[in-house]
Amino acid sequence: MEDLPRRKENKKLYNASTKTLQIDPQVRRPVENVSSKIQGSLKGKEASENRETRKNRQNRQEWGKFEGVYYKDLQTDSKVQKDFMLEMAKLLNTYMTDQCQGKVKVVDFHHPHQLQEMMGDCLTVDAVPRDLHQVLSDCKETLKYCVKTGHPHFLNQLSTGLDPVGVAGEWLTAAVNTNMFTFEVGSVFVLMEDIILRKMRSFIGWKEDGDGIFTPGGTISNIYALMLARHRKFPNIKEEGMYGGQKMVVYTSAQSHFSIKKAAIILGIGMNNVCCIPCDERGKMKVDVLEREIQRTLSDGGVPLMVNATCGTTVLAAYDPVDKIADICQKNGIWLHVDGAWGGSALLSKKYKYLLQGVERCDSMTWNPHKMMGVPLQCSAILVRNSGELQSANALCADYLYQTDKFYDVTYDTGDRSIQCGRHNDVFKLWLMWRSKVAPKIKESMTLKGNMMLAYQPLGDLPNFFRIAISNPRLSESSLDWVLDEIERLSKDIFC
Repeated sequence: MEDLPRRKENKKLYNASTKTLQIDPQVRRPVENVSSKIQGSLKGKEASENRETRKNRQNRQEWGKFEGVYYKDLQTDSKVQKDFMLEMAKLLNTYMTDQCQGKVKVVDFHHPHQLQEMMGDCLTVDAVPRDLHQVLSDCKETLKYCVKTGHPHFLNQLSTGLDPVGVAGEWLTAAVNTNMFTFEVGSVFVLMEDIILRKMRSFIGWKEDGDGIFTPGGTISNIYALMLARHRKFPNIKEEGMYGGQKMVVYTSAQSHFSIKKAAIILGIGMNNVCCIPCDERGKMKVDVLEREIQRTLSDGGVPLMVNATCGTTVLAAYDPVDKIADICQKNGIWLHVDGAWGGSALLSKKYKYLLQGVERCDSMTWNPHKMMGVPLQCSAILVRNSGELQSANALCADYLYQTDKFYDVTYDTGDRSIQCGRHNDVFKLWLMWRSKVAPKIKESMTLKGNMMLAYQPLGDLPNFFRIAISNPRLSESSLDWVLDEIERLSKDIFC
């Protein structure tokens, strides 16, 4: 990101006798009177409350027709259903517009016990059905206390922002409410998934061959990768299980995502058999140490199973040197996985794709479009270089779902490639967003834009510090100025 212009340092002078706050005259700004500022603040709060009151009154008038109308009426009266869905759409559209334009607070925070008391009956689930008026009111109350992740000043996570086309795709997905395990049920969405996965593999640099599937998140995608690495080396484990064999070792950087250890736990490899390779000052894995640790495992009679190269670490956004790591994996016959959950989207940028140099040599890759690409949660894919490996590792051929004598091409029945049975349609919103953007532009615009995270944490021996990851498409220079000003203001409140 280009350096932002420095903010002017204004010297502030407080006159106790006149109770005024003055700015250094060299800056030529007007004197601000404290009392008038307070009055202005109160007027602003009053106006805000009046707007809220007007909204509530308007809602009561519009929703009055739903008093005494219940869920059962939705099933028998199409007009009731239409009116109810239109009101819900208006409510959600207002929620999205207000936060994206910065008209509301990022969060109306209350401690759990306070929020439980404030929402009261809204949280209660009992045997008495509530009418649709109450249902709409419950939705409005719920939205009031949600964290506004589409707000330009929400900088806390990697998955932020609200793409209107993506949200529309998620609404349609919910309305269709279908499954993705077979073509006969998933139909057009299965075809979309195949097309998008091919597209993503092409950005990695793989040819037509290959495989992949959408998963419930980057952690699950990383579990798939380790499972595939184990299946290639020890295919008998699928049927015989793990007992009395050689120790398997997984290698990953010390700053990689914790899901690699989770995968080792779940697959029976063990957390203590995950070798965390130290990083340099930029957060990149030290390749010379990786090579030494692999040789140590071989000398001890162990099996180097998988190396995980992180492309876009959670804290420093570091990219491990994939090409050099690939050399080591190729020499020792080790599965190379790239965790590009966050940073993988740099492949869409001509300017930044060099960060993943050598990625085409990996065996599998995790890529989360719900991060840097701004797709609504969740949208994650595990991409595999060779076709057939997902099927080989997972297939059980359940005859009530995956019959081989169906009247269509059963290669489009994707369920046996997955560790799940029922699988959510996560592809449509991504497909729709991709369609809505001009094809040549997407490579340029989807660089390191999308959302921004501002959270504090330590790193090694370093104390807590703020981290910023920029990817929200609504983020502007003025938003970043606001962040810096807000940090400064809060610091003064605490320390001055």
